[in-house]
Amino acid sequence: MDRSSKKGSKMACCFPVILDRSMRSSFKLSKSSSSNKLNKSKSSICSPTSLSMKKKSVQENDHLVVCFGELLIDFVPTASGVSLAEAPGFKKAPGGAPANVAVGIARLGGSSAFIGKVGADEFGYMLADILKQNNVDNSGMRFDTHARTALAFVTLKADGEREFMFFRNPSADMLLTEAELDNNLIQKARIFHYGSISLIAEPCRSAHLAAMETAKNAGCILSYDPNLRLPLWPSAEAAREGILSIWDQADIIKANAYDDNVVMTKLFHSNLKLLLVTEGGDGCRYYTKNFHGRVNGVKVTAVDTTGAGDAFVGGLLNSMASDPDIYMDEKKLRDALLFANRCGAITVTEKGAIPALPTKEAVLKILDGATAN
Repeated sequence: MDRSSKKGSKMACCFPVILDRSMRSSFKLSKSSSSNKLNKSKSSICSPTSLSMKKKSVQENDHLVVCFGELLIDFVPTASGVSLAEAPGFKKAPGGAPANVAVGIARLGGSSAFIGKVGADEFGYMLADILKQNNVDNSGMRFDTHARTALAFVTLKADGEREFMFFRNPSADMLLTEAELDNNLIQKARIFHYGSISLIAEPCRSAHLAAMETAKNAGCILSYDPNLRLPLWPSAEAAREGILSIWDQADIIKANAYDDNVVMTKLFHSNLKLLLVTEGGDGCRYYTKNFHGRVNGVKVTAVDTTGAGDAFVGGLLNSMASDPDIYMDEKKLRDALLFANRCGAITVTEKGAIPALPTKEAVLKILDGATAN
């Protein structure tokens, strides 16, 4: 596959990372933080002074996709196949699955917004500005003065696969409250997209459930990508229970690598419009009430798989925002999934998630001559 040389502007840099004493005291590894109680003091919101964050009125937009959840900084080693301790430096890149999806949609020319919380710190303001620069409506963002923006250090194996070390104890995204939700923005969406990390701890869990209820009552399509990050949960059983607790409310679900029997007996539910099972470079499988099948992927040399699934979801939701009944027409659905597969393939050829998300032109370039076999 030809890589497109035309990328979105890169919001990353390379530098050695040294955590000073103050940072070490503020952040702890996820393995220990999962059992710690959240700081119950009320968080407050502050407006950044370094950027213009005035709320602008959202025009009625039938194609709007609102993404809810975490927004953080990924630190990706400049060298692959080494441990975090051995890495000579890190590339700083914005990330967080729901935010990745929002940027992915906007970069494809769609309309998207993000709702979530970051710290009232330099990283938080930077992330808000990055969303704005990528044409994502960031008016639903909140800034916490008592907790910092989440960080994730990502170990890249030789094949581009990842292992994560998270710094959130708690991070600002975990402290979003129901009272801080921009319900008007949610109600304007055609699609409301979310993951499961925001279900791990209160008060964000309650905010997540309230946002889903608002979206459902407004007639939005509910899109769910569980995006399991086991080290962030107290236990594997807690992760299973948390992820499944909202399973039957979604209209669209993306899952990973289950066989057909498991999909049809365990994962598909009566209210579901579309269930997707992604298989990396092998493509994806799709299941509706009336048909199911497979769409092949494209083989590329993977540099970093961070954000590949989010690029796939963004590609599909961008198509569904324009044609919400696409899941009822198998040919249209297969074409949309072919497009989404190519979005994911392009993303893995560069380090970082948001910096690597493709433009529509880049995807169309590699779609020439491709068919949804």
